[in-house]
Amino acid sequence: MASHKKLFVLPLLIIFLLVCFQSCATLQQLGDALMNLKRLQFKLGGVNHFSLAGIRIGPYSSLSDFSPGDGFKLLNAFRNNSLPAEIVLEVLALNPNDGTGGSPQTVTTLSSLESRLLIDGEPTVTGNIDQPLQIPGTGQAASIPIRMTLDLLNFFGNKGYEDIIGLALAIGGKQGSSSRLSLDALPRVSTPYGEIEYPGRITIVDKEFR
Repeated sequence: MASHKKLFVLPLLIIFLLVCFQSCATLQQLGDALMNLKRLQFKLGGVNHFSLAGIRIGPYSSLSDFSPGDGFKLLNAFRNNSLPAEIVLEVLALNPNDGTGGSPQTVTTLSSLESRLLIDGEPTVTGNIDQPLQIPGTGQAASIPIRMTLDLLNFFGNKGYEDIIGLALAIGGKQGSSSRLSLDALPRVSTPYGEIEYPGRITIVDKEFR
């Protein structure tokens, strides 16, 4: 009778050990995925396809550059209390998991980058990536477009007409840059066990990778 009990207990013990081993392996893989996510670095790139009231402002440096028709359209929109803007903001992502320093080379799939746009420190609208993107561990930055739409008068209605147009040109005009912008973002990546997100929100700026 005792021998039968031993025969019954042994397979259960083996199953228990296998489950424990698999659970430990899963936890290790999740830990590695989280570490890879924390090592991702982001930086603001350029500002593309900035349009204001339906007018692409990329070729222009000042208000005087606009044609009379476009100038009238912008002024009319301002007088009607609406200056809708569309923007494609480039985010650069750097994956340091390139196989050096004792860590394996890893391709990270960014599944979400929910971001709030700040202009001159003023929180405005939120945006996200259109689809999951792979960030290869090659040591080269990958470009991530984030599309956003906002009405500048909703956030800068206390400014005058020329000041708001000047702000738009400083961001998306011929000599514009993302230096007056930042993103309050929360990255998420895909793993075989589902999505995991960064332990906290990060601030993405144009000066350096973070």
